[in-house]
Amino acid sequence: MNGLSPKYRCSITALDAQYGAAEGFAQHVTWERFNVDGPGENIWVRRRVIRRALSSKCPDLLVTNNWGAIEWAAANRPRIVRHIHIEDGFGPEEAQRQLPRRVWFRRFALGGPSTLVVPSRTLLKIAREIWRIPERKIRYVPNGIPCTKFDRQADPSLFGRLRGEGPVIGTLAALRPEKALHRLIDAFAEVRAARTCRLAIIGEGGQRAELEAQAAKLGLENDITFVGHLSHPELILGGLAVFALSSDTEQMPLTVLEAMAAGVPVASVDVGDVAGMVSPDNAPFIVSKSAQALAGAIAALLDAPERARAIGRANQAHARREYDESTMFAAYDGLFSGRQ
Repeated sequence: MNGLSPKYRCSITALDAQYGAAEGFAQHVTWERFNVDGPGENIWVRRRVIRRALSSKCPDLLVTNNWGAIEWAAANRPRIVRHIHIEDGFGPEEAQRQLPRRVWFRRFALGGPSTLVVPSRTLLKIAREIWRIPERKIRYVPNGIPCTKFDRQADPSLFGRLRGEGPVIGTLAALRPEKALHRLIDAFAEVRAARTCRLAIIGEGGQRAELEAQAAKLGLENDITFVGHLSHPELILGGLAVFALSSDTEQMPLTVLEAMAAGVPVASVDVGDVAGMVSPDNAPFIVSKSAQALAGAIAALLDAPERARAIGRANQAHARREYDESTMFAAYDGLFSGRQ
């Protein structure tokens, strides 16, 4: 909306009644709350309530996001308004496999007058082969970011707060089980045993105390910094020696795009679209889902700093060429307007 307004206005229903994300809107964005109260526990009762609300509001376009909003897609059958559903990933309950009940419901809800938008080729395959959504109803729109925003010098004061010495390995992630940060800490322990380096974990979440305890148990409390939430990751990304990703489930992670735009090499487990996102030079450092393999990728980049910097430059050029937000804005403009 920041990139496309004032062409569009939006009414937002926050299903958890939390509207804090609206702080991210630019001043020129026109939006309002569209609260739907009291839908109840029964799925069919909720469907009727949502359907009445849609009929009353009758927007030009309904846009829903992920599993939590899938009932709105079902409520729009038969069609009341034009509908786009965006799926961009899964929670921990679907990290390893698709849940049959959800597969069936997605197949039903999205099999009507909906257009399904996915940002990753992994999700594209799932939509075609598991959810069995007709090809004509699916659109692939890769994520985009403001690449030039990340082309800046890191803030030295942030690095002054990090524990330990040596080059910094960093990750940006919510501290949740599906991000598998235990794996990253185990990998870092192996890397740190043979060389001087440190780890910065940027993000917050319910697993923080557990992860801090793991770091202490491994004797790494003086080499790992839990930075917490950082509103402007561009202030730290450009100063990392390696960006690391350890997740069990991802699709097209924005954090990897941001690291690439900042000119940083990526060491990651092979998850989602990551292997195809990075530059070809970086591809050998996308490895199997084990702490040992991830440690090997991180160590190889640390031990060859000139090569690592060249890979970072290749990532930056690749991100600017393929993943700038202007391309994504144009695609969504076509979808929202009905031209595509």
